[in-house]
This record gives sequence, structure tokens and C-alpha cells, in this order.
Amino acid sequence: MINIVIHRVAEGETIYSISAEYGISAERIIQDNRLQNPDSLVVGQTIVILFPLETYTVAEGDTLDKISEKTGVPVLTLRRNNPVLNTGLFIYPGQTLVLEYTGRKLGNIDVLGYAYTYIEDYLLAQTMPFLTYMNIFSYGITPSGGLITADDERIIAYAKEYGVKPILVLTSLNKYGVFSSETVSMLLADKSAQDRLIEKVSAVLNSKGYYGLDVDIEFIEPQYAEEYAAFLGRLRIRLNSMGKVLFTALAPKISADQTGLLYEGHNYRLLGEASDYVFLMTYEWGYTYGPPMAVAPINNVKMVVDYALTEIPAEKIFMGIPNYGYDWSLPYISGVTKAESISNVQAVQTAETYNAEILYDITAQSPHFNYFSSNISPLVSAVNEHEVWFEDAESIRKKLELLNENNLRGGGYWNLMRQFPQNWLVLNSLFNINNDS
Repeated sequence: MINIVIHRVAEGETIYSISAEYGISAERIIQDNRLQNPDSLVVGQTIVILFPLETYTVAEGDTLDKISEKTGVPVLTLRRNNPVLNTGLFIYPGQTLVLEYTGRKLGNIDVLGYAYTYIEDYLLAQTMPFLTYMNIFSYGITPSGGLITADDERIIAYAKEYGVKPILVLTSLNKYGVFSSETVSMLLADKSAQDRLIEKVSAVLNSKGYYGLDVDIEFIEPQYAEEYAAFLGRLRIRLNSMGKVLFTALAPKISADQTGLLYEGHNYRLLGEASDYVFLMTYEWGYTYGPPMAVAPINNVKMVVDYALTEIPAEKIFMGIPNYGYDWSLPYISGVTKAESISNVQAVQTAETYNAEILYDITAQSPHFNYFSSNISPLVSAVNEHEVWFEDAESIRKKLELLNENNLRGGGYWNLMRQFPQNWLVLNSLFNINNDS
């Protein structure tokens, strides 16, 4: 039985004609998709259609806990099936809540999401119900094995309230927000410094109640690839003895001998052996300084997954999923053009503003469009062309289906700092999300 339809808006369609086509109220479609301007749909825009199987009408005096007791449906499931409950609005008598949707899910999945410590509460409320792990970004390192801490108590507490496991993310970002190869090289050349770092990290994990650690160290000099894996192996032994787990973030490699500073320091086989889980950073083909293209084209993502599976067991692998897009000003000039990072919701709003039709690239399985903006001032008047690539409900479904086809442990979102309501609709319709609550 169908459990989800992803409808792509055609010329002349309205929210009401779509409602009539599927027999689902326009109000519910608008509410589920959190449509910003339902009276002005964009040609090519995706609309997620879900089909309730069992519903409950809120009575006077009801709370989510009381409804859960009456129906036997966990509060977390109520929140997943009714995302409006995560927006800060109160339930009210007469409101219809979905207890169960039609269709069978693909199976169970672990889901992680990255967030900076300053993430706003409303974003935490909207995303926490759909997570297994919250990867908190980030602590830093010094060459001598020192630990640069972060103000993370609020987000840790929030995660635990939802039964989500907090994970400390450890990076080699410097004060400019750039991964420092020099810092990493100095650390990996000094075993005593590594041991100091292991001690400091272990103490923080214990004192703050973290479930585990995610090491995201990038741009490692090739000569330190084996030492990096050995360091992580020692770190994992220490963490496991404390009942905690180790994640390692991996550059998106497609072969063992792939050249480049981003790739050569990450030995998939060794890092897979040294870690409990790995996170494949399967995005950034389209990036800030590169030419316009999909951020995570499915054909490229598949090559990374295929290679990873030759080196690492599927049950250890989390596949990365981007929660953002890019807007390029044309013509693209290498070394000059800098794309603007935008949210997936913002991309659709931009298409609406400039009356652009959203197209869908079958090879990349990603949406894109071009638009023209005016730059008018007392001194200049010009029309600039732009090209936008982003994620929508269909591109997300394709990524989640790839994950399922390969029996991977789970998926992970970089990052949770922007809204993307349709993503959570698709994820919840396809999978049961593992959670400790």
C-alpha cells in the first residue's frame, strides 16, 4: 500500500487541485509541508502527500501524554506523525492528529544530525523527534594534546529530553574556521600529546554525560594516515572501556589510491577497523568556490558508498545527507565566483520570487533552476543570471533509498541549522527511527 507520494507541481496546478487529486485536505497538505505561500506554488516544486490510516480527535483537557495513554501511541510517534506539534503550537479540542499512516516502512534506521552549539531552540524542537544521535559541533584540539571546549550544556540537555544520544564532535578547526593540517601533523607526531588528548576527551565525555565521540579531522598529511588510524584505535579502546562509542567522519573517497590532501590521510580500511561507526561526507561536489552543480549528485554518492562497502562493514556506515544548497552568480569564473549557501526552503522561495521553473536532473537526482535578478543603483543597472542547486523531497527520497538498498547503519544530516520540513516527512514515512525514549 502506498505510504507516500511526492507530487511535482505542474503548470496551472493549485494546492486545491492537488488536494482534490489525492483526497487529502489542502489544510493538511499545507500543514505537513509547512508551505510558506500555498497560494503561489512554483512549477517543479515538490509536495509531499501522506495518507492517514488512523486518526484521533483532540478532546477538552487532552495533553500529548494523555493521548498517548488513551491510544497506546508513544508521544514521540505522535510528534513524528504530526510535525505541527514540534512548532511550539498548543493542541486544541477538535484538532485531528494522525496516529498511523498507510503503508509499510522499509525498516529501522539510526539517524544523526550535526548542530552547532548556538542552534536555536525552535530548530531543536523540530528535528529532535527524528534523531538517534545529536552530534554537537565542535570541540577543538591543540598540537600539544590540549582540548578547546564549547558551551554545550543546553544542547546536551535538550537531546536527553528527547531520548537522543549526544555525541561530542572533535575537529581540528582553527580560529578562522579552517581545518589545520599543521595542528594535526604536530599532534600525530607526538604520541604523548595524543595520550593527553585521550585523557582530556575521556574526562569531558564522562563529566557531561556524552554517549560518544565523533572525530572529524580533515586534510591530514599522507604520511600520517597510519598514525591517525592508530590514534583512533587507542581512543576507541579507551571509550569502549567507558561504555562509549567512536564515530569517525570520512572524506568522500571512491578508491583507495585517490589523490589529494582531503583524501590521502583517510585510509578507509584502517579507519573502519579503528572506529565503531563511520560517517561518509557524501556531499560538497557543488561547493562555494566550484562550478554550479548538485551538492550531492546521487551517482557520485553511490560511488562513495560502493567503495566504502569494499573496506568497511555496512552496519558501521552512516551516509551523509546535505541540508543546504548553493546559489551561483553566472558566468562562473574559477577563483572568482563564490556561491551563496542557502537553505532548501529558501531555494523554493527564490524560485517563487523570480518566477523560475524548478527542473530535476535525472542523473544527479537533484533539483535546480536558473533565474535573473536585477541590480539597479544610481550608477549601474544590470541583470544578473543565477543558477541554484538544492535538495527537495524527491532527491532526499533517492538518497534514503540508496542507504536502504545497501543496508547501511543509518544516515546523517549536515546540518540541522536550517529548516527542511519535507525531509522529516519523507524520512518518517520510509523508516522507523531508532531512539532511546
